[in-house]
Amino acid sequence: MPTSIPADSVGLVQPQQLHFEQPLPLASGRQLDSYSLTIETYGTLNADRSNAILVCHALSGNHHLAGYHSMDDRKPGWWDSAIGPGKAIDTNRFFVVGLNNLGGCHGSSGPNQLNPDTGQPYGPDFPIVTVSDWVESQARLADRLGIQQWAAVIGGSLGGMQALQWSIDYPQRLRHCIVIAAAAKLSAQNIAFNEVARQAITRDPQFHSGHYYAQGAIPKTGLMLARMVGHITYLSDDGMREKFGRDMKGGTLSFDLSPQFEIESYLQYQGERFSTAFDANTYLLMTKALDYFDPAAQYDGNLTEAVRGALCKFKVISFTTDWRFSPERSREIVDALIDAGKAVSYAEIDSPQGHDAFLIPIPRYMEVFGACMRQVAADIPLPAQENR
Repeated sequence: MPTSIPADSVGLVQPQQLHFEQPLPLASGRQLDSYSLTIETYGTLNADRSNAILVCHALSGNHHLAGYHSMDDRKPGWWDSAIGPGKAIDTNRFFVVGLNNLGGCHGSSGPNQLNPDTGQPYGPDFPIVTVSDWVESQARLADRLGIQQWAAVIGGSLGGMQALQWSIDYPQRLRHCIVIAAAAKLSAQNIAFNEVARQAITRDPQFHSGHYYAQGAIPKTGLMLARMVGHITYLSDDGMREKFGRDMKGGTLSFDLSPQFEIESYLQYQGERFSTAFDANTYLLMTKALDYFDPAAQYDGNLTEAVRGALCKFKVISFTTDWRFSPERSREIVDALIDAGKAVSYAEIDSPQGHDAFLIPIPRYMEVFGACMRQVAADIPLPAQENR
């Protein structure tokens, strides 16, 4: 917990919950008759509402991007290193919006929230949602906030997929699209990792077909295993070797089945912590949204055609040791954008941290990202009186 708020922090912040009564049709054919979105905002929206930034979260992220909810918080929001006064996403320049996506477990309508039709938690009855469903709900959020066009839509990993989908679904509503450590669709290997995670959760005896809330249970073991598998894919071999090597907790082999290597203890700690902070049904939904993402599918698999209608400028960033969403996958996006005649720049950051690098303030990454955001700021239209 902080003893004082750093000068470059957004400080103490409070989430807001916005309710929407207009039904939301979903890609699955189902609909949400009403729903709520939990959001946080930082900075000040300018008079013509042209300086707004939407940050989309990854699988386990949420609306709490930066700052602290109280002085008792153990750590700030998940992208605090990039958002705040003078940081890459400078809250002296931008009005920043973060939200917890539909299906999430941090206040927005999702499995752990009450179904208004039954008065009980949705549980497994909450519908499957897709990236395009999220973008539609985010567009309605923009309408509620009076934002006709985002200065930029930004995201890493699954968040980057949402940013890309924005450029396709609402081309006139964003000036910049920043896609970090993402891909235009999952590989078979990535889908396989997600399926292992889902099997770990659904085969936990405490899962109860997703109705574990009513049983007063939590599929903790399954969620822990799912997170451990996922976490391995977020790290690189180089990073794991550098951080853990074959270091042992006790220095010598114990010749039993207890965790003896530092990497074993680390994964168990990460899994244990996650299993008490995240919802299993939400994890299942998020991995399905990842698996289903494929904007080129509606264009006979042609990604160039999928992005041809985009009007914004693009920045694509990847990391050398990210094997979950490798640089090759980012270059596929870049190639499609170039083929479609779009304005795109690309940076590949040398980093040993693997997929998790997009969350880490690596100096070169922050330099590149900061330069990109300065261009976003430069493209904010001047107030009407300054154009006379």
